Amino acid sequence: MTSPTHERVRPCTDLQAALDEELQVPGTRLHSIFPADAPRIATIERDGEWTRLDASPGAVAGEVARTAEPDVLVPGIQPDLVHVPFEDGPDAWTRGRAGMKYRDLIPGRLGGHVIASHIRIEEGGPVPDAVHHHAVRYQLIVCVRGWVRVVYEDQGEPFEMRAGDAVLQPPGIRHRVLESSPGLEVVEVACPAEHRTTIDHALTLPTPIIDPTRDFGGQRFARHVAAASAWSPAEVTGLEQRDLGLGAASNGAVRGRVLRVLEPLGNPTDRIGDLRILFVLQGSVRVRVSDRTIDLTDGDALTIPSRTTYAWSDASPDMEALEISAAS
Repeated sequence: MTSPTHERVRPCTDLQAALDEELQVPGTRLHSIFPADAPRIATIERDGEWTRLDASPGAVAGEVARTAEPDVLVPGIQPDLVHVPFEDGPDAWTRGRAGMKYRDLIPGRLGGHVIASHIRIEEGGPVPDAVHHHAVRYQLIVCVRGWVRVVYEDQGEPFEMRAGDAVLQPPGIRHRVLESSPGLEVVEVACPAEHRTTIDHALTLPTPIIDPTRDFGGQRFARHVAAASAWSPAEVTGLEQRDLGLGAASNGAVRGRVLRVLEPLGNPTDRIGDLRILFVLQGSVRVRVSDRTIDLTDGDALTIPSRTTYAWSDASPDMEALEISAAS
């Protein structure tokens, strides 16, 4: 029998199968899962006893101290230029938390500093999710296709995110994915790359309190509705931008915008800045990074290290791209 301060470690080879088996026992509750995109550790509680299901290589049976709320540890960034072309085969996607499918947009995760995921829910309807929160420095979601119905702590009634919409999920905010359209696709970016998802069985959403300005770990929740937002000229001649409003809400931790073609691009203009993650929403564009030229099309992703010279050119008339930037 374990004490409330310790967990019994149960090594397993298939985490989902082991978790499904445990949750069939009455009174068993999932407490946390880690990481979201390819879970290998889940902690459950039953009758005051805690068990850690561990599918990590080399996991050993025994007891370990239980950490209720882990510190957010962010590994130092390892700069890298990463181009991930779109793939749709079975090997391109992994099964993640709550049955969602994940495609990794930054293999290697820049040394564990950040994760960018292309997430898909193939079948529409209710999502097997629970009220939960994440141990992160920052996290954002951008809807790419379809719609998803979500609810957030102190932010009022559930709402639908549709293509182009975005939210900033500040550290620790409780939330839940309720249902989605068939073929929902979103892009999620979070720091650090691997972080714990903790279930909150005590809280019911929506909460009776509505406080859009509430502080969560130095940040506040932000919701961007594409259909109600304006476009403005970008610094690149021929492009315009729709700012997602993440910068102020995240206290400068992360920013985001969608770029689209306003008129044919002129001569490529060199730029330099923070870490940037590009995801092409539609069309195509050419990006020159230092001495390398990379052609991007629908579904491709490109991560550009900070303080690296790059330039846009040869964009198709229908090109739209999501650009996420963060200080590193």
